[in-house]
Amino acid sequence: MVRGRRSIRRVTLTAFLLVSACDGGPARVPDRTEKAGPFPAPDRPVAPVVSSRWSTEEERDRLNEAGEVMAKAGIRRGMTVADIGAGEGYYTIRLAARVGKDGRVLAEDIIPAVRDTLALRVARERLESVSVRLGAPNDPKLPDASFDRVVMVHMYHEIEQPYEFLWQMRPSLRPDGLVVVVDADRATQNHGTPPALLKCEFAAVGYVQVGTYDMPSAGGYLATFRPQGPRPEPGAIKPCRIS
Repeated sequence: MVRGRRSIRRVTLTAFLLVSACDGGPARVPDRTEKAGPFPAPDRPVAPVVSSRWSTEEERDRLNEAGEVMAKAGIRRGMTVADIGAGEGYYTIRLAARVGKDGRVLAEDIIPAVRDTLALRVARERLESVSVRLGAPNDPKLPDASFDRVVMVHMYHEIEQPYEFLWQMRPSLRPDGLVVVVDADRATQNHGTPPALLKCEFAAVGYVQVGTYDMPSAGGYLATFRPQGPRPEPGAIKPCRIS
């Protein structure tokens, strides 16, 4: 799992990904016999972790990236939102402004140094509604029944055990809560997730897709999911196959 990153222009995005893929190493192709305990391994490459810096916040704001994502995700004042893979805090800061003083934002990253840097920023900007936490690669460790929205921007393709991650995340949502995923429509080894694959992997863990939108300002698309029915037993989860 990685910190949130989003593109500004297609040319810039392509160049950045080519450099970052080299920096982060090649995509890892999981052994199909590999297990995360009782959970299946994904039947696809897992993109390498790359830099938490994507582009300048000023450039992204000129495209109203965060504003469009939050509007499509239905994020409103008073909500409680988790920013998974928060990185340097581009979305964390803007989510805090969006939910206001009566809302809450939990910002999470899996790298201690990144988490600490974000915590310093939150303290410096006196964002009393924001908490910063260290997560685990296969478990966001979110409190149960706590979130109206769980936001994951340009990081899903780097989760090494997506079925376990999504399974662990399900109890954190409130009854009308949604998971919001922003990603690029490209192969996972190229730092994206094809929409059909994303829908299949969520469905395998008992989520139903609620909506999908083109999001050129965020370098791809936005999809929302809601848990439906009982959470499946880990051993009953069937991995999605890709051609």
